[in-house]
Amino acid sequence: GFIGTGNMAAAIIRGVLSACLLSAGEIGVFDLDTQKAKAFAAETGVRVFADTQELIAACDTVVLAVKPNVIADVLEQNGEAFCRRDPLILSIAAGKTLGFLQNALPYEARLVRVMPNVNAQVGAAVSAFCGNDRATREDLAFAEAFCGAFGTAISLDEAKFPIFGVLGGCAPAYAYLFADALAEAGVRYGLPKEQALKISAQMMLGSAKLLLESGVHPRELIDRVCSPGGTTIEGLSALQKDGFESAVHNAVQAAFEKDKKL
Repeated sequence: GFIGTGNMAAAIIRGVLSACLLSAGEIGVFDLDTQKAKAFAAETGVRVFADTQELIAACDTVVLAVKPNVIADVLEQNGEAFCRRDPLILSIAAGKTLGFLQNALPYEARLVRVMPNVNAQVGAAVSAFCGNDRATREDLAFAEAFCGAFGTAISLDEAKFPIFGVLGGCAPAYAYLFADALAEAGVRYGLPKEQALKISAQMMLGSAKLLLESGVHPRELIDRVCSPGGTTIEGLSALQKDGFESAVHNAVQAAFEKDKKL
């Protein structure tokens, strides 16, 4: 059961259905925007519940897919229903720890925290997950399969979630900025923007695939692309001269420090 049918929840459900982890008949949703929930159900075949308590009573697993600023209210208002059913509760709310979730409930719940990223929309997210002491081995195995349905799943100590949030959650924006900058440079030298962007995006996709599947260190891959006295090493030297690596480190640090203040 999904409480909330926003963009992330919709992407996750589509991934779960596509991976055949669950059938449409095994998934239910509730959203305050009933029209949105009904439209999504008409598209996917999932069941729409009239309210959260009805959903909780019917489901072995409940995914909290609401905004972080309302998740405590959802838990507190449905505390008795959660206690009666004792489902596995999966939260995808950014920044809300297992301790925060537990404090909003009147009993010790089976909790798993999941942090997906925007690429879930194309089934290519990287998601971290962790559970509390009541989460069983089976619960964590389900969480891993659940995350794997819309990308790659990584079991991670909750203490590492802030830095994961920067690398997995913030950095897609940095990658999009890099792709757009490359495309703009391509336009400068005569390529249409749409074509230049397609080339840049496919280059990033292929490079990531090679890095993941080859098992070769990125520095060695760099050396393979750079011919002595060639064009690649000339461009690479310019990036290093202009502080490319330092800029990346500074971006990660800035986002990480901001996370600590939220």
